[in-house]
Amino acid sequence: MLSLNKIALHFGGETLFQDISFLVNPGDRIGLIGRNGAGKSTLLKIIAGKISHDSGEVARPNGYKIGFLTQDIQHKKGITIWEETATSFEEIQHLEKKLEQLNSELATREDYESQAYMDLVHDLTEFQERYQLLGGYTYQADMERVLIGLGFTQAEFSRNIETFSGGWQMRVELAKILLQKNDLLLLDEPTNHLDIESIMWLEEFLKENQQAAIIVSHDRAFLNNATNRTIEISLGRSYDFPVPYHKFVELRADIREKQMAAKKNQEKEIKQTQELIDRFRAKASKASFAQSLIKRLDKMDILEVDEEDDREMHFRFPPAPHSGKVVLRGTDIEKSYGEKQVLTKVDIEIERGDKIAFVGQNGQGKTTLVKVLLEEVEHGGKVETGHQVKVGYYAQNQADAMDGNKTVLQTIEDAADDETRKRARSLLGSFMFTGEDVDKKVKVLSGGERGRLALCKMMLEPANVLILDEPTNHLDMRAKDVLQRALQQYDGTLILVSHDRDFLKGLVNKTYEFREGKITPYLGGIEFFLEQRKIEDMRLIEKRSVEQKERKEKRDTRKDSRAERDAEKAKKKVERDLQKVEEDIEKLETQIAEWDERLLDSEEYAKLSAQDGFFEEYERTKKQLQTTLESWENLHEKLSEF
Repeated sequence: MLSLNKIALHFGGETLFQDISFLVNPGDRIGLIGRNGAGKSTLLKIIAGKISHDSGEVARPNGYKIGFLTQDIQHKKGITIWEETATSFEEIQHLEKKLEQLNSELATREDYESQAYMDLVHDLTEFQERYQLLGGYTYQADMERVLIGLGFTQAEFSRNIETFSGGWQMRVELAKILLQKNDLLLLDEPTNHLDIESIMWLEEFLKENQQAAIIVSHDRAFLNNATNRTIEISLGRSYDFPVPYHKFVELRADIREKQMAAKKNQEKEIKQTQELIDRFRAKASKASFAQSLIKRLDKMDILEVDEEDDREMHFRFPPAPHSGKVVLRGTDIEKSYGEKQVLTKVDIEIERGDKIAFVGQNGQGKTTLVKVLLEEVEHGGKVETGHQVKVGYYAQNQADAMDGNKTVLQTIEDAADDETRKRARSLLGSFMFTGEDVDKKVKVLSGGERGRLALCKMMLEPANVLILDEPTNHLDMRAKDVLQRALQQYDGTLILVSHDRDFLKGLVNKTYEFREGKITPYLGGIEFFLEQRKIEDMRLIEKRSVEQKERKEKRDTRKDSRAERDAEKAKKKVERDLQKVEEDIEKLETQIAEWDERLLDSEEYAKLSAQDGFFEEYERTKKQLQTTLESWENLHEKLSEF
């Protein structure tokens, strides 16, 4: 059990948080939530011992192991995915070498009766027991299960890690942490680089394991499914609720409402009491009564209402300049990376005013098509840009691509024209950068703060086509809602790449699904798309697409012959017959067992013996059971032939 007791941290002359106290028990899966910049990632670093705090105590039991997934990882080179993942099992691999050495030495020895030989055997036994205890006989199967769960294929295990993008390298880091058998997992935005299927797998993994976890995430659905407790950091204080996120939202609002009502009633009582004191204080006959009221007021504990951080961004996208009717057109688009064909003969036409969502699994070509339409990568086919089209583009790595040594204000001023530069501070204020915030270096900003700054920078020039690739990855829930409202009011053309169904809802009127190198258009918003696919949740779309692909591959490899279809029919008939026979056996066995029990009782035996033909029926039923059992054996043999 890990405990935090009155943790406080001051940063740049300001208090980031104070009096943060809570326990982490085995099996706790805590969703750590709060505004961007509230200190969530910083608190994880304090718990992990990566940075120090100003006061308070973090108490960890001896030998307590913590696995920490951060957003900043060291990129490796010259090592395969499998080899890098295997570094989670250093002790097991050390024992493997030791066991190999001992076995080799024993194979060459012949002094079987000597003490030295017996010592070797003793050492070998001890190492084998330790090896088994650590999971030495199953760790490779565990590695394969976790890597496949996080989206890797077996063929990719032997590829060098540097051939994968940063997002896929982050998955390797997550796999290593999940395999390490830690007492506590600290996961900072673990879903940012995962597709829906991998997110679902991670949810199940966390629920099935006994490891405690503290998770920072702005994915509502993931928090709802993966956590059983919520801790909110707001205005430097923590609020702990033993429920997942969706219940926390209701509970938090209800508590604040009750606190405000109680506070209002108390203030009313104080006011009335003070009026009585003022009225009777000067009267000698009532002086003692007034004094008792004064004492009562002095003893009263003043109720407090939990503070709430109600700051939020306030902005609107500039009006879109007029453009031609067709803003972007792609014909016969093809794109491959090495042997992997990502897009195959794709045609797409985007008209002025379209609001489009690109959805589908990671690696299916959504970002690639965006880059093709912007002519940022080489490709096959033809791309045409419409008349007077001005594109505003928010890339996946937009927030990380900014110069970390510049201040917030310098970042905007350097990108703005002369006229806009004059109102840079005002513009930054709309994105919650006020006062001394504008003098912070970009490198010290949280992921969400960088995301807000990147959005601010994108708004410096009016655009009539906005292309946003996963814009919500680092934004907190309130910031996502503000961005959603701003996009709803935007009068230009919009293309959104996102897995977030809640964010897409009400924003788009066309949906393009990416699968197996092709795109399928749905002439409606995300709700229409989900209805057409007859599913309720975007997570199931991702899972179903994988299942459909697997079924298609099986169908492609199966010979579509009349004989096979007839065999399938025959197999189903045998299965039906077998089910009927099993039901008959159960009935016959039940009847015989009932008779046998009654025959053991002398009174029941006498009653049954008095019945005409009972023993003939008894023997006939036993023979019928034997015949039915033989039929069951024959049917099983037939079924095994299929």
